[in-house]
Amino acid sequence: MNILDELEWRGLIADCTAREELAKRVAAGPVTLYCGFDPTADSLHVGHLVPLLALRRFQNFGHRPIAVAGGATGSIGDPSGKTQERQLLTKEQIAANVAAVRPQLARLLDFETRTNPARLLDNADWTAGVSYLDFLRDVGKHFSVNQMVAKESVRARMEDREVGISYTEFSYMLLQAFDFYVLCRDFDCELQIGGSDQWGNITAGIDLIRKKLGRQGYGLTLPLITRADGAKFGKTEGGAVWLDAGRTSVYRFYQFWINTDDRDVIRYLKFFTFLTREEIDALEQQHAQNPGAREAHRALARAVTSMIHGEQATQEAIRASEILFGGNLEGIAESTFNEIIGEVPTRSLAPSQLEGAGMPLVELLVHAGLSSSKGQARRDIEGGGVNINNVRESRAQRLVTTRDLLFGKHLLLRKGKKNYVVVTVAEQ
Repeated sequence: MNILDELEWRGLIADCTAREELAKRVAAGPVTLYCGFDPTADSLHVGHLVPLLALRRFQNFGHRPIAVAGGATGSIGDPSGKTQERQLLTKEQIAANVAAVRPQLARLLDFETRTNPARLLDNADWTAGVSYLDFLRDVGKHFSVNQMVAKESVRARMEDREVGISYTEFSYMLLQAFDFYVLCRDFDCELQIGGSDQWGNITAGIDLIRKKLGRQGYGLTLPLITRADGAKFGKTEGGAVWLDAGRTSVYRFYQFWINTDDRDVIRYLKFFTFLTREEIDALEQQHAQNPGAREAHRALARAVTSMIHGEQATQEAIRASEILFGGNLEGIAESTFNEIIGEVPTRSLAPSQLEGAGMPLVELLVHAGLSSSKGQARRDIEGGGVNINNVRESRAQRLVTTRDLLFGKHLLLRKGKKNYVVVTVAEQ
């Protein structure tokens, strides 16, 4: 199996230029390819994973990947797939964003291997010295406005009379074409990959390479990922799912994948993991026979979370998930418990209230907001629905003291199956 066969069975080819010629080229020997991303934030998000993992898939087959950070194009904004013009970033913001995503890319691509190491380049390096007049003469003259307007990304915006498209964004296609040309000229890059919304930009680069270098370039687009329920992939109620744990906690990241729709889970195993065909086929069979076991979901969440955050953080996220489903807290690490704190309501309590004889549990449940009154709290306790640190408590007269604290400062209270509150002891 070659890389194109691998992408095909995973459902990762949306379109391809000169498919037969590209198949012969990748079979003949290593190909240098690139994918660009504009650093519009200080972290990548899960929407970036399909193209960046595709670069790694090519690398695993012996090809030479280049990730291009859009220090130049990011200052303009790609109109592809956008209904509004992007907010322009300063050069300082863009430089900071590029620096922030470097370590994330290092988890996805191998920059250390001696045979075909990945490269990370910034297109600001080859555009900074090009004057506006030189760009018009050397690049702009090779494109007709008719040709540019016919591109889907431009046409869609021009048909929207309220928004339209600025000359700045209209020119984006030429900048991306220039990137492909420079990479072909200086790094022998023959192939560009990207989302299916990048088709017009990619083919523009192929045209420029043919006209200026007399060479054959290739383009391959990957499908834009959708969810079975019609919602946009990578979005939650809290917004985008980021690769930076400071923006999206490892627990929430893991939960995003574990909560994948049953109809999507096998597709996502193909798109977002490096599990083999045999492994995925086995999971698909298990999923068909017993979807309630959620083996495919757990395999997906483990694989992607480990790839982005490492095995230890993944195990902590799994343990935190188990705890929020009533699991035992014995031996839990404080770092794991801290993941829980960010996911459930919290209340503070003065240390003095738990000292000595302690605080009646009925009062604590009211303070935590789990019971509306002391009377209701007694009924909740006597009904067996109250847990302290995931241990059921049925005594309404129970006193909670400092001896109950986890790590000397936390209590995990639960009423019923899903109503959690973390009570933290702190000076008020």
